[in-house]
Amino acid sequence: MWLQTTEMANKDLDRYYAALDKALMRFHTMKMEEINKIIKELWQQTYRGQDIDCISINSDSEGAGTRSYSYRVVMQNGGAELEMRGRCSAGQKVLASLIIRLALAETFCLNCGILALDEPTTNLDGPNAESLAAALLRIMESRKGQENFQLIIITHDERFAQLIGQRQLAEKYYRISKDEQ
Repeated sequence: MWLQTTEMANKDLDRYYAALDKALMRFHTMKMEEINKIIKELWQQTYRGQDIDCISINSDSEGAGTRSYSYRVVMQNGGAELEMRGRCSAGQKVLASLIIRLALAETFCLNCGILALDEPTTNLDGPNAESLAAALLRIMESRKGQENFQLIIITHDERFAQLIGQRQLAEKYYRISKDEQ
């Protein structure tokens, strides 16, 4: 009797494990689709070059039966997909990194209202910096009803700061400079 009960419990645990594993894999797939949708939107709204249509994160499982993934950022242009590593400029890398962080924050941190960007325009040319400012303004607009939302931008790019702070969306705007004494 005790042996049968143990065997039944083990079978139940195996079924629960398989169901949980399947649910986690489905959740991972859903979240990756959501992240990539936001990345595509932000890239197309922000990037001003003509050489990359959009970017996305591809995830490949490391092996059969393991829960380990390998992630890589890829770029698409005209239907062709290439890994970004080693094929893009410093500005494209910076922009991709910012967009991916914004997409991750948008996907996973809706109740976490703080988004901090340190020197986000490093290596960006003028048109892409302006597009990034416009994308951040859209995020600020969409989050203005969220009571705890704060966007902290640390920058030496005065033009970028003016673009972000020029609207009524910025409640406070601080300029900090060294005393020349």
